[in-house]
Amino acid sequence: MAQNEYSAIAQQGLWKNNPALVQILGLCPLLAVTSTVINGLALGLATMLTLVLSNVTVSLIRNFVSPEIRIPVFVLVIASIVTVIELAMHAYFHELYLILGIFIPLIVTNCAIIARAEAFASKNPVFPAFLDGLMMGLGFAAVLVVLGSMREVLGQGTLFANAHLLLGDIALGFEITVIEDYRGFLLAVLPPGAFIGLGILIALKNVIDSRLEKRRQPAPLISTEAKATAA
Repeated sequence: MAQNEYSAIAQQGLWKNNPALVQILGLCPLLAVTSTVINGLALGLATMLTLVLSNVTVSLIRNFVSPEIRIPVFVLVIASIVTVIELAMHAYFHELYLILGIFIPLIVTNCAIIARAEAFASKNPVFPAFLDGLMMGLGFAAVLVVLGSMREVLGQGTLFANAHLLLGDIALGFEITVIEDYRGFLLAVLPPGAFIGLGILIALKNVIDSRLEKRRQPAPLISTEAKATAA
């Protein structure tokens, strides 16, 4: 693949075909765990790692899997990877694992992962598949973090609360109090608040895309007769 094709893959994952903002996939964990930045970041990293490893694995075995059984094989690959990630989080990030709960194993059912395995990784070499998984994962994780930031600030008045659960004792002082003596906005930490926040992000992306499209359009040409009439 040429350099511009790699750039196109990155743009698709991060912006143009973002799993959360465009494909609207993986909404269950997206809306359920993004009450804080750290929760969103942890799930985003787990999902990104799953996307990368599953894409690479599917690309490596794509020529050895019969088309009739490819979907069950892809699901088995994804489930195996998620199981390893879940066990690792259980061992090394136990408190965070308890907070995220069922949404770690539910990564297996994230439609974005099986979609990338079927639509891209099964048809492309290893490096493009790796890049696609990385960019799609980064795009999804970015939405989780931004949505988590919005909900944490509005719901608790803080940022990076409980950062030590993901980053260790070095992050004990990372919490930032954005609003002093804040009593919190309950709607922000409830599922309806997550829906509203995601809707705002999608609307903002559409506005940005619309303005960028208008800038790309050439200015209308004015004929000589029209110029003379205006004069």
